Amino acid sequence: MSNKAKKIFLALTIVVPFLIYCVVYYTPMLRNAPYKLKEFESIDFKWGMGNNLENSYNSATGEYQYVNSKDSVIKTNVKLRKDDILYLHSKANELGFWNFPDLLANSGTDLKTSNVPRYVMKFNYKKKSKTVIYLADYNEIPKLKGLAEQMKTLLTQSINDAEERYGKQSPSKN
Repeated sequence: MSNKAKKIFLALTIVVPFLIYCVVYYTPMLRNAPYKLKEFESIDFKWGMGNNLENSYNSATGEYQYVNSKDSVIKTNVKLRKDDILYLHSKANELGFWNFPDLLANSGTDLKTSNVPRYVMKFNYKKKSKTVIYLADYNEIPKLKGLAEQMKTLLTQSINDAEERYGKQSPSKN
């Protein structure tokens, strides 16, 4: 058998079946991904101390309400750009947000009486939504705490960046 024939035989017996296997195995997974960007509708993000979630943001309406350093409630309208939404969706996917448990709290924590910072992150899609409630004192799985903290920081940073962009625009451009 010539050297060229050996390479062709090797390709046909190992490489081609492997490629077919990959296509057959991964195509249904990718096609049936539960949280697709094209089905994305909005992000709801709320935070505050205990059950008092007085800070909130809704990307569908752009409603942004927060308590400033002087304990005044500020209500404004801030829209995220498509790039921001794409970035947040891809980071959520990268961080494994879809696999987070619905509640990140230490075992034995009573949600009704707990007075620690609480963050409710909700990604809404046409067919379903994913909500994660994260209590800042969570420490049972350090890696998961870090990922939740990172997701919270990304959401906060994106909203603040959008508010800063919006504030720099002149009123005639709004």
